[in-house]
Formats: sequence, C-alpha cells, structure tokens
Amino acid sequence: MREYKNRQDVQRKSYFSDRFFVGPIVPRKNPNEDDIFTKDFEEINYSIHVKEAYIEHTHLVVIIDKSFLTACVKLLKDTLEYDMLMELSAIEYLASKGGYELFYEFLSLTKHKRIRIKCFLPKDEYIDSLTPFFASANWSEREMYDMLGVKVTGHPNMKRIIMPDDWYDHPLKKTYPLQGDEAASWYEVDKIFGKEARDIIGPEQRDPAAIDRYDTTRFARLGHEVPFNTDISQFEPETSISYEEEEGNTLVKKLKPEESVVLKRRR
Repeated sequence: MREYKNRQDVQRKSYFSDRFFVGPIVPRKNPNEDDIFTKDFEEINYSIHVKEAYIEHTHLVVIIDKSFLTACVKLLKDTLEYDMLMELSAIEYLASKGGYELFYEFLSLTKHKRIRIKCFLPKDEYIDSLTPFFASANWSEREMYDMLGVKVTGHPNMKRIIMPDDWYDHPLKKTYPLQGDEAASWYEVDKIFGKEARDIIGPEQRDPAAIDRYDTTRFARLGHEVPFNTDISQFEPETSISYEEEEGNTLVKKLKPEESVVLKRRR
C-alpha cells in the first residue's frame, strides 16, 4: 500500500502559476439575436428543458440536464442538421462543485453554424455514450475517461487510450501532481527492468525543464565538451569552439570565431 498524501492543493504549488492572471470575459448574447439560432433554440426548448442558453463567440451554447443528452443529440442530428461532432471533453470541478462540466461541440455544414451542448455530471455517476450517433465520439470519450476519470456507459470499448491500462489515477485531474506521483516516478523502471533496478537507475525525471550540465550522458556544454560519461563534478576543462570539422569544406570558407561579428541591431 502506497503512503497517502493529501493532493487537494497539489497544483497550487506549481512554480509557473500566475496568481495575478485574470481570464478574459467573452460577452454573451441572447439567442434571439441570430435568426438561425433563434429557430434552433425554439426547437430544442420545445422538446427538452433548457437550463440556460446564450450566444458566445458565434456559438450557441445550450446548458441542459445530463438525462436529456442523448435526446438532444438525436434532435440535433436528425432534425436540426448538425451533422458533425467536432469535439467533446470535460472540465473537472470535483473540489468546488463535486463533479464535471461536460461539453459537446457540433457543426452544421449546411447552416455553417456551431452549437455547444453543456451538462453537469456529478462525481461517480455515468454519462451516456454518443457513439450510436457519431463514430467520432469513440476516441474522445476514451480520452475523457483516461485523462479525467469521466465514466461513460454504452461505449463499445471503454478503456484507456493514452496512459497504460494499469496507470494509477487520471492525469488531468486538478488533484494530480503536475510532475507525476509516486507511481509515475517508478512506472517505466519497474515495467522494463523490474523493481530490483530502482537503486541502480533511480526515479524518472518528470520535469522537462530540468537540465544538469554535470550529466555528461545526456548533456554537452559548448566550449566544455568531454568524452561520453565523464565525471566533471571536480574539474571541467575548456575546449576551443569550432564551427566545422578540421578538414573543412573546399566550397565553404572556414569560419573563425574571432572574425565573427554580433550585430547590435538589425540593418
């Protein structure tokens, strides 16, 4: 059993978070301001209870209860000519709202309009799959489960699509550490070499910005090149900077570092 660690504020400790950032607010308009959206909204609202609707950035956004999702999608496809499911995913609000906000983006090729259906899915509840209506929902729903943990019922092959099948937790949850957790740091070492190799290889480095110039197996420093796997922790020799091989090229003039010029501004 792994040691439990509280993850409620794990992403607040990110070193690149901008606590002063304020997201821009996109103005919302009434659906009646667009003739096509007015007719579409009336058709949807007649058959399905709509919680809220507005036009945002040329999209008609319709918020409904999750129990009406399949009926709404069937109406969009069969009656309102929204014949393409462009995208679907979710936003995790487990800590603040106790669930997920799901959104589905549809496109009508005949009307040249886009509509977004949104609904809320409480924690540990299921949402119906849209694969019977749109085959494109297959991989998107698998990714939504894999990354966020949203459970989809009625899917023909509900399994992870990016992470390994035995991966612990879901990486896009807000409680998931940005650089992986204990299981992530040892996953590939355990799978490829076995747990007995942990002391030899060490945990995986999950920070892509981390560079250790003393690690000469993966990093070469210009002007201080040394043979592969050389220990330079005590001494780091200087080497002359050369821009080409010694024999050079007969068609190209040999570049000498002392003759190079750095321009202070563009010509």
